[in-house]
Amino acid sequence: MQIAFVVYPGMTALDAIGPYELLRSIPNSEIRFVAPAPGKIVTDSGVLVLGATHSFDETPSPDIVLVPGGSNGTVGAMNDKALISWLQAVHPKTAWTTSVCSGALILAMAGLLQGVPATTHWVCQEVLGSMGAIPQPDKRIVHAGKIVTAAGVSAGIDLALWLIGEICGPDQAKRSQVEIEYDPQPPYDAGHPSKISPEMLEEVRSKLIADAQKATVATTSW
Repeated sequence: MQIAFVVYPGMTALDAIGPYELLRSIPNSEIRFVAPAPGKIVTDSGVLVLGATHSFDETPSPDIVLVPGGSNGTVGAMNDKALISWLQAVHPKTAWTTSVCSGALILAMAGLLQGVPATTHWVCQEVLGSMGAIPQPDKRIVHAGKIVTAAGVSAGIDLALWLIGEICGPDQAKRSQVEIEYDPQPPYDAGHPSKISPEMLEEVRSKLIADAQKATVATTSW
């Protein structure tokens, strides 16, 4: 089973690396990090670098596609004609087409979420709806046929466990979960917008929007 993780400049590493740590446990899986060409990909921190192992042209028929989001890279990815064309070409052949966080906006840009229930990071829900999807802001994972979308960043781990359960059965999913000791017990219960004050939520929203706007300016100035 060939599993293709899309990578692009400004992506959020955990969106891909969380699911990667789980999905690579699927028996007989082949993992690829795909981009227009193999090479270094600088993530949204500007410090952490991932490597694209294969080009889109080298990966015409993946079984699973996962598109991550990015705090300052999603807009650029949405305007990457090579990426969008590749998603449109491979989606009819995939077993599963998936996204994490704002990666759902990239799927929507490719026309794959028109009239489809989907989720994304909470700050992107309105944009997702404006692009033709049916936002599901209170769901961590949404599956509609072979399209599966996950909410923000850490939800990618839940997405991967769900996929393993569907592909290999619940026992394999449980083995994979305990292998990485995924047993969330956060010291703060603030993981959803409904769990923090409106003032704190607005602070975080403003920061995320500012980050995205900086990326948009940088992209349009190339």
